[in-house]
Amino acid sequence: MNQKAEIELSPYWWEAAPLSETASDPVPPPSKADVVIVGAGFAGLTAALTLVRAGRQVIVVDAMRPGEGASSRNGGICSGNVKFSFGTLIDKMGIDGAKSLYGEGVLARNALAELIFEENIECDFDLVGRFDGANSPKAYEQLGRESDLLNKHLNLGVEVVPKSEQHKELGTDHYFGGRVRPDIGGVHPAKLHAGLLLRCRDGGVSVIPETTVTGINKDGSKFEVSTSRGPITAGNVIVATNGYTDDNLKWLRKRVISIPSQIIATEPLDPDVMARLMPKKRMLGDTRHLYNYYRPSPDGTRIIFGGRRGADTDDPVAKTAHLKNNLVEIFPELKDIGITHSWWGYTGYSFDFLPSLTEHDGVHYAVAFCGSGVVWAPWLGKKVALSILGEREAAKTYFDQRPLRGRPLYWGKPWFLPPIIGWLGLKDKYGL
Repeated sequence: MNQKAEIELSPYWWEAAPLSETASDPVPPPSKADVVIVGAGFAGLTAALTLVRAGRQVIVVDAMRPGEGASSRNGGICSGNVKFSFGTLIDKMGIDGAKSLYGEGVLARNALAELIFEENIECDFDLVGRFDGANSPKAYEQLGRESDLLNKHLNLGVEVVPKSEQHKELGTDHYFGGRVRPDIGGVHPAKLHAGLLLRCRDGGVSVIPETTVTGINKDGSKFEVSTSRGPITAGNVIVATNGYTDDNLKWLRKRVISIPSQIIATEPLDPDVMARLMPKKRMLGDTRHLYNYYRPSPDGTRIIFGGRRGADTDDPVAKTAHLKNNLVEIFPELKDIGITHSWWGYTGYSFDFLPSLTEHDGVHYAVAFCGSGVVWAPWLGKKVALSILGEREAAKTYFDQRPLRGRPLYWGKPWFLPPIIGWLGLKDKYGL
């Protein structure tokens, strides 16, 4: 990898939206609240905003700076997808179940757009659509069948693009055609988080940074939340730590798989190059097992490129090299382009690969967004808040219907991840 300058090992998004202040103030947090929320990401802040607007006193605590985890480290793609195709879900749960699950994704994407516009959050939201490239002729045929099902049952306006017309969508010959989803857009994730944080604080939410929760204990109708800066008594507790759940929350730790995802940002490219490579400025993906997700930056000057390849190592140099190689595989002309930023963060997965809204011992958990947290985290954050407010009908979601289960021999550290990543990499290499 030819590199012209030292790489910033922090998210590109922080350039335009730096993280908020640290916890330099030694004063302890308020001693009581109606609701304590653990985790100041998209889910926690959306829950807090919903609750404070309903008149509840809310405290949000986070072990890091607010938004320092996945909420400002993702690619900003508003997909609201799940890890199963619509056709697979029909086979698993029938047409009604598949329509319910995928239909909730439509509702969640619309709800995110409404949140952004109603709260007047400047975050470069743009409904540009998404193009997914097929990595093999077989994958192209599968995308075609899936597109037909989505249009028939959900009327999403999906279009299949043959390889002969691929350059209208993407300046590469790497794929065998692809699919366009017009209902998917993009945001600047750090700006979105900063906007939510500002609305919460303006509304009266106490957001306490760099404060570790060391225990949650129920005492009658109340909870005592033990933190590194003092205890808090609350009527309800929401945990929204997702892939950043630590050993202090043992019940959840054994049920959420923290999987690294990594992203690079290229140096600014010539406008003519960007116009040729990404003529419609869409969100982008592919059909690999270790899939790539990428996009133009909101200002259209560079490429933001992410993927799962490299999730088996914590070495930032190796992670960057994996992604640069994948980028050049798609766009060979970028072989000598420089990388300015390289970063990674944790996504949270459940063992059934679906988001989860669950309750255990009176504590509410909104977690396991499975790599699509830009949409699912605010959606489930609002749903859990509505549940606490007693708005049962509005709080209904497909994702509160199943228990969040662990697995034998799993205590929170995914020891099985490196061999799985290796196996999936081999399948991609040999087209299996």
